[in-house]
Amino acid sequence: MTSNDEYVVQLLTERGYLTAEQVEAAATSMKADNETTLDVLVAGGALDEDTVLGTIADQFGLKYCHIDADAIKEDVTTVVTAEISKRYGVVPVIVTDDSITVALIDPMGYDAIDSLRYVLHGRDIDAVLCPLAEAKAVQAKLYADSGAADVTTRDEEGLGDDVATGDDSAVIKLANMIITTAIKMKASDIHIEPMEKEFRVRYRIDGALRKMDSPPKRLQGAILSRFKIMSKMKISEKRIPQDGRIQISVGGKDLDLRVSSVPTNHGESIVMRILDKSNLSLGLPQLGFLSDDQTTFERLIKLPDGVVLVTGPTGSGKTTTLYACLGQINTPDKKLITVEDPVEYQMSGINQVQVNKDVGLDFSAALRSILRQAPNIVMIGEIRDAETADIAMEAALTGHLVFSTLHTNDAPSAVTRLLDIGVKPFLVASALRAAMAQRLVRAICEKCKESYTPTDREMKMLTGLASGSKNVQVPDHMYHGVGCDKCGKSGYKGRKGIFEIFKVDDTIQRLIFDHAPATLLRQRAREMGMRTLREDGMLKVASGMTSLSEVLRVTMGDAD
Repeated sequence: MTSNDEYVVQLLTERGYLTAEQVEAAATSMKADNETTLDVLVAGGALDEDTVLGTIADQFGLKYCHIDADAIKEDVTTVVTAEISKRYGVVPVIVTDDSITVALIDPMGYDAIDSLRYVLHGRDIDAVLCPLAEAKAVQAKLYADSGAADVTTRDEEGLGDDVATGDDSAVIKLANMIITTAIKMKASDIHIEPMEKEFRVRYRIDGALRKMDSPPKRLQGAILSRFKIMSKMKISEKRIPQDGRIQISVGGKDLDLRVSSVPTNHGESIVMRILDKSNLSLGLPQLGFLSDDQTTFERLIKLPDGVVLVTGPTGSGKTTTLYACLGQINTPDKKLITVEDPVEYQMSGINQVQVNKDVGLDFSAALRSILRQAPNIVMIGEIRDAETADIAMEAALTGHLVFSTLHTNDAPSAVTRLLDIGVKPFLVASALRAAMAQRLVRAICEKCKESYTPTDREMKMLTGLASGSKNVQVPDHMYHGVGCDKCGKSGYKGRKGIFEIFKVDDTIQRLIFDHAPATLLRQRAREMGMRTLREDGMLKVASGMTSLSEVLRVTMGDAD
């Protein structure tokens, strides 16, 4: 009756339409080789077709209905031809300029719909279920002269060709496997890269790219089209970059994939960034703060007003830190509004505004509007221009707590950056409460972590680093991961942050007002006890959180 009768029987049993005894009796009474338990149950009257199809439709979010062949207009065959109907196991019901409603011949053949979107050039397709006899009647009426009147399911015909040519279900399964494998390996990005002689797939895991088994080069076009369909891009457009989004559920976890497509010499390169909503549950301790920095930062994010900035390059975890802050201070007595481009995660209890430049809703326009909503706390995805920065500073001076990000190498340089884009020194001095620079380092795998005595070369580096700092001492032993199954033999599992917190006191306010250079600001902050990124990293090396090579890798530009 379907291409997966065993699953349907299990579903019907779970929903109370069948008993275990009925299923067992039907299983023992099968006579023909091609007869299934479901066939016996329907033939014996334990189930009727409406119950079976209605249950399948409900399970997969489809509509179950009856269709009248006489009511269907024959012009639908200009879109859904006889070959398409037979190959994909569907019959057309309604066709409009931009959408098609089709009835599935095989109730479990819903995966054909995504392939059908590709064949029909991205049209919106609604699938419904109907009794098989009614589907046959429609097919007989529409395609009587074409030789397609005999209904066959995709399992009975065509699937072998699909696997050989890269069409339909084989490509769907392969594309899904690429995504689900990345999620299981806790990758942050999936890179699909057409090369001259190979079709490369790489995952970014803990910040480092790892090459995976490559799909056959002949499947390149079909797989790229599949990902573009999933992310609602125009599959016919291959000349310009496109952006899209995929929403999926894997293992009961809701995930968003932000998709970017860029044309290259050998095809379109696609990168999918995996946005795991479970990251929103991260608290400040999970980010990697040492206890004193955590206390300082918690005090800063609970201030009644002012601007708190998080700085660092792309991929340094700024957004995750801001979301962790919002999660910690999101209480019923406060109104929180964010302005983001894009809104990466949906957060409960927070008003989130998506920037839309096409209609004139940029950061500054959105910020001006939301301030009239009387929020207590505002988060701006990024300060990119003087107008946005001015509004943020003025909002802080009128009683709002404002969080945002900047692209600077260290924390004191946030002041220089704000002055360079045109913010007046007195606004920065009056509104800025703190800036925190951060980087992400790979954390040593806890399962295979081992201590060892530093080599002579490492001791020389450690001594040099510690000599210019009162915050760092040379450890007599360090840690590394030897590699295990849990970490993929890499020795690392997950990432943690290293931080540099620059607080604005009265002296620094005067320096800012006088337009002092970043070197003087940094010097004053060091006198106040600020740890640099490298110093914070060295303390985490000593504690066994990460390795010396990781800290040196991400702080090469860090100066004392």
